[in-house]
Amino acid sequence: MNILILQASPRAKGNTAWMAEEYKNAAEAAGHKVTLVNVSRKKIAGCLACEYCHNKGNGVCVQKDDMQELYPLMAEAEVLVLAAPIYYFTLCAQIQAPIQRMYCVNAPAKVKKMALLMSSYSPGVYSGATAEYHDICNYWHAEDTGIVTAKIDEQKTDETKAKIQAIVNNL
Repeated sequence: MNILILQASPRAKGNTAWMAEEYKNAAEAAGHKVTLVNVSRKKIAGCLACEYCHNKGNGVCVQKDDMQELYPLMAEAEVLVLAAPIYYFTLCAQIQAPIQRMYCVNAPAKVKKMALLMSSYSPGVYSGATAEYHDICNYWHAEDTGIVTAKIDEQKTDETKAKIQAIVNNL
């Protein structure tokens, strides 16, 4: 399967980045093609709600920023993995911009499965992000292959690595 991981942590060696790398390694070991993009290093603006994409643009966003690199990757992805730190009860801003910019195409055509990886320093802060993720899965008609969370004492552990491996096995 063609897997796209959108990793949104600005910390290159952080917990979310580690989770995304672990997913990538497990998926590649299982024979999947994986592209990992650190969207926190991209210049992606939020949706302008200008409706250019649905009127004159024929599904193309008026904004020309680093999202242009993601559109072709999203168009070919069969599995989309969102990896995001939770700073304040929801998916971080770095992952929100690419998600919301998919408005111009409505839904990635080939994405049939999704997964969510989240880390935080606190327990019990994942429900908002999880609800948004489930809404995206439902709207895109994508199967939820699993969610892995890792609070401070679960980060970069063998137990979390095993949970990530388990959701890769759901592909």
